[in-house]
Amino acid sequence: MEIVSEKIEKTIIIGSGPAAWSAAIYAARANLEPLVFEGANTEENRMQGTLPLGQLAQTTEVENYAGFPSGNLKAFIDSAIDDQQQWMLPPVEEEAHAVTGPELMNLMRQQARNFGTRVITDDVVDTELKETPFTVKTSENGSFRCHTLIVATGARANYLGLESEDAYKNKGVSACAVCDGALPRFRNKPLGVVGGGDSAIEEATYLSKFASQVYLIVRRDQLRASKIMQERLSANEKIKVLWNHEVQEVVGEEKLGVTGLKLLQNKENQGVEIEVGGLFLAIGHTPNTKFLRDQVELTESGYIRWTENFRTATSVPGLFAAGDVADDYYRQAITSAGTGCMAALDAERLLAEHHLL
Repeated sequence: MEIVSEKIEKTIIIGSGPAAWSAAIYAARANLEPLVFEGANTEENRMQGTLPLGQLAQTTEVENYAGFPSGNLKAFIDSAIDDQQQWMLPPVEEEAHAVTGPELMNLMRQQARNFGTRVITDDVVDTELKETPFTVKTSENGSFRCHTLIVATGARANYLGLESEDAYKNKGVSACAVCDGALPRFRNKPLGVVGGGDSAIEEATYLSKFASQVYLIVRRDQLRASKIMQERLSANEKIKVLWNHEVQEVVGEEKLGVTGLKLLQNKENQGVEIEVGGLFLAIGHTPNTKFLRDQVELTESGYIRWTENFRTATSVPGLFAAGDVADDYYRQAITSAGTGCMAALDAERLLAEHHLL
């Protein structure tokens, strides 16, 4: 028999990245008593990149989040993060370091909990949004009801599905050049980018600022990118396009990380090896919206559509979307956090309008 919570929550937040925790912080400070479902620690979630704390927790140094310059953060982190969460943080070998993804996400999570946010480590598997209160069904903890719902489940990067690719994630394999491209491991080294659209050219162009050479690996003999992006590509002498090539294997060493790629020249069916210090995937993202069952209006790319300018409102009144689940353009931690704040404020105002506070 399914257990349905008798309490109707003011707001439920689904997700556990920067958008979710920022929404939780603002909602908690507004006395909305938020309940967050952060996802489950399952092998399935690990394989598809949807573990608790989001994609940022799977990165290393985070140098572009405002307020966290490189420095001695260890003492602060030790005192600020709950002991039960400490085990998942990477060891700090040097006193001076930039905040890491796991550290930043745990700090956000703890900050939300400090204001009274309740957190359940479980997956939301279904929702009923046709009438309010909404119903949220979880994998292990039954169903819950709420007056407002904030969806901040993000979008997982698409990967090639190679075992070697998975083995070198965060050791030279990345799906975000803006997030990782400026790291020391990639500077002054040849780098590979997979993709043929605008995003791939943007990634390659950005990486060309730091790399000695950028190989744009395209499996066809033409690009899907817009004309203006192709013109920028042609004008950049540091980018070399490898037409009709596919990545077969990522080559590397445990300590050094990625050192090369084994490619297939598919037109001639010939194997090729190139030396690179990193591989960046730019083959799209998949928004995590399956549990919504098409009850919310989506964009052509599958992202939740915001229905008002500068608001996080969706086609379902009372449901708000924050972070990468509704953003296929910026996809940065700091922009996600901003929309998380907006979603919480939008939810608070709706609750006030309906005298539900």
